[in-house]
Amino acid sequence: MIEQTRSPVARFSAAGFSLLELFLVVVIIFILFTLFLSSGSKNYQEKKLTECQGHLQSIYAALRTFSQDNNGALPAVPGAQTSEAPLSLLVPKYTTGSEFFICPGGKDKPLPDAQPFADRKISYADYMGRTLQDGSEAPLVSDAQVDTAPKLPGQIVFSPDGKKPGNNHNKFGGNFLFCDGNVQNTPARLAFALSPATNVILLNPKP
Repeated sequence: MIEQTRSPVARFSAAGFSLLELFLVVVIIFILFTLFLSSGSKNYQEKKLTECQGHLQSIYAALRTFSQDNNGALPAVPGAQTSEAPLSLLVPKYTTGSEFFICPGGKDKPLPDAQPFADRKISYADYMGRTLQDGSEAPLVSDAQVDTAPKLPGQIVFSPDGKKPGNNHNKFGGNFLFCDGNVQNTPARLAFALSPATNVILLNPKP
């Protein structure tokens, strides 16, 4: 009796997974990565929002020391067009941690350690003209915003679709650091009221 020769595919299928089954496993792994681990996933960005709060607290510590050394004033550069110019005044005298100025949820490039960054790009917006005495409802620094216009509750403050501008955390909102050192999170549409800004200029980072 002549034994029929089995094809390589048949032998592989009998021994374990078929090629189709392996392909489906790869697809499922890719989907799970996209949902839970990629930078555009809600799960990933929720963790990065928490890390971002830590960065803003570190910036606040530097701003507080700067204020103590400058009669209550905070960093300001006349004619500044972006947030890099004033916030760069904090480095390296008031903090050597340049990494605090890059949001962990975004894709901005790391900064050189302990070097001013006025000619580079950071991730955060700055309310230039504030003092630490402006109160707990006065924003001081935030994730990059969609624009530099004043915002009211319900208005879009961060990217609603994950596209630039204002997409440090994709489409999942961002953080605000207030003048008392408190940090609050909001979705893309502003969830709280902000105190009026007199003689304060909102500066976004470079695009």
